[in-house]
Amino acid sequence: MDAFFKGIVLGFSIAAPVGPIGLLVLRRSLAGGMRAGFVCGLGAAAADLCYGALAVFGVTLLASWQRPAALIGGLLLCWLAWQTLRSEPGEQAAQGSGFWSTFLLTITNPMTILAFAAMVAGVGAAAPGWFIGGVFAGSMAWWAILSTGASLLRQRVTPVAFVWINRAAACVLFGFGLSALSKAVLVRPV
Repeated sequence: MDAFFKGIVLGFSIAAPVGPIGLLVLRRSLAGGMRAGFVCGLGAAAADLCYGALAVFGVTLLASWQRPAALIGGLLLCWLAWQTLRSEPGEQAAQGSGFWSTFLLTITNPMTILAFAAMVAGVGAAAPGWFIGGVFAGSMAWWAILSTGASLLRQRVTPVAFVWINRAAACVLFGFGLSALSKAVLVRPV
């Protein structure tokens, strides 16, 4: 059970910093409610589950994915920024669950790759199955907290405020995309 609790702490701590995925979950929760945000976060947690398993069973494999992941993730973030800028308030929530978009963005985030590799190397994982399950549980705990909190504020956000939220989110997502693309160019092959 010690491995499970280590996994929870690792999953929560990797999911909690607010970045592009957190921003997407916030927007989805504000536009479509707690369920929409939670499903969006589920995509990120599923990617964290995959990385937890990869980190436990092959830390060196993760490092070799840095450049292609940064390139794909950067392009996805720039595309998502464009879509966010063009969307009407609440429109994105009606387009689908968001599971796959957050899964793809999380799985292609080079910082997630490095964070898992470093943390697993630091904490170790004596019981891999329990550890990986804990990573998923910790990540899902964060996404449940974030989507619930944002959905509670949902009724207070006016359509005009949501337009500005979309614009700010698009700028931030574009910045994250450019950052990821620059890392794809600057990362040395392993």
